[in-house]
Amino acid sequence: MKVRTLGILGGVLLVAALAIGTVGTALAQQAGPNGSGWGPGGMMGGSYGGGWGGMMGGMMGGWGSNPPANGKSISIDDAKQAVQDYVSSIGNPNLKINEVMEFQNNFYAIIGEKDTGKGAMEVLVNKTTGSVFPEYGPNMMWNTKYNPMAQMMGGWWGGAPGGQEKVSVDQAKSIAQQWLDANQPGSTTEQQPDSFYGYYTMHTLKDGKITGMLSVNAYTGQVWYHNWHGAFIQMQSEEQQ
Repeated sequence: MKVRTLGILGGVLLVAALAIGTVGTALAQQAGPNGSGWGPGGMMGGSYGGGWGGMMGGMMGGWGSNPPANGKSISIDDAKQAVQDYVSSIGNPNLKINEVMEFQNNFYAIIGEKDTGKGAMEVLVNKTTGSVFPEYGPNMMWNTKYNPMAQMMGGWWGGAPGGQEKVSVDQAKSIAQQWLDANQPGSTTEQQPDSFYGYYTMHTLKDGKITGMLSVNAYTGQVWYHNWHGAFIQMQSEEQQ
């Protein structure tokens, strides 16, 4: 009976993972303006963008991106400590916090590698509970080394294609700017994107102020706009910590 129960549970997890994978694949084939990928006006950034955050938040026990209850939020220092505890729980001494950002709906943090300087993963912090969880979107679907879905599903989740990355940092910036010109006229990207395994993430700016962020796939050049954060509030970078 116990073996059968475990088999059924494994089958349920497999079906759920395949369903998410199928959605991700379908979205990957949905191009935005000028074939640039997903974002406002496209499938991912339109009706599906908000649903993605809500769906993943529901699956993960209510950790999703939502404005804080009753307007009360933990502080950015509290969020940073929560992320540090999360890093410590991973047990990898090569990981550190690169930056923590506060948005209307959640805190966001980049966890990077000490030896390479490369981004390892992106996480979100619930502004009410302080719960830390893997960010949805590129972090889950494109991360080729620190893939949370691979960890959750026993290591078989493929993430992005293997082999040599084809899109350089400069090319990613150019692709991102083309997407912004088509979808958010007047916006620009930051000078130095954060490089992760399989993709790049960069802030979007308007009049020199941060307005959001987007990611560019390092294999396909697809764009994924992070439309679950809400308005930007403040940031603590590695230099400020």
